[in-house]
Amino acid sequence: KAIDYIERKGNEQLFLDIYAEQANLFSAIVSCLGIAALNSFSSYKRNPHKHLAESRFPDLYCGPKKFPLESKGSKRPNALDSHFDHPGWYIVWRYIVDISESIEPGKKMLIARVDIAKLGKSDWKYCGSSAGAAGGGRTHTFTLQHAAAHFTPPVYAHPGIVIRGGRFTAK
Repeated sequence: KAIDYIERKGNEQLFLDIYAEQANLFSAIVSCLGIAALNSFSSYKRNPHKHLAESRFPDLYCGPKKFPLESKGSKRPNALDSHFDHPGWYIVWRYIVDISESIEPGKKMLIARVDIAKLGKSDWKYCGSSAGAAGGGRTHTFTLQHAAAHFTPPVYAHPGIVIRGGRFTAK
């Protein structure tokens, strides 16, 4: 149900327009759609501190602050980046945007794979920032080390999508 929800919403023209104009925002949108889906279709509920959710870990809880879960969206098959290095459980909604609809007619955005892993603080590597007083650059980022090893096997893999050349593509 969660995958269907994310794909249905992700295929709305508003979100596809955002992808076309600023693809770098789309991973955050997929992450938020994952939060909404799990909040609706599972025992996981949104972090009640909405005003702190952007900087607070986790996005979701199961029960009274038990079993925290962070939702991440990514178009990359194995890698994972974050602005924080919080230890805990992560669900990663790995997506593909297929404008030609060659994988599934009527769907320009699909969930290619879903990964779940428990990550520790030591699993993340600080990548610094190129932001500075002169302007430009990005905020600090952490990269998950040995990401593929953490996410094997996936909890879901789309049957019509494979990894070729380090990217998701039609089978």
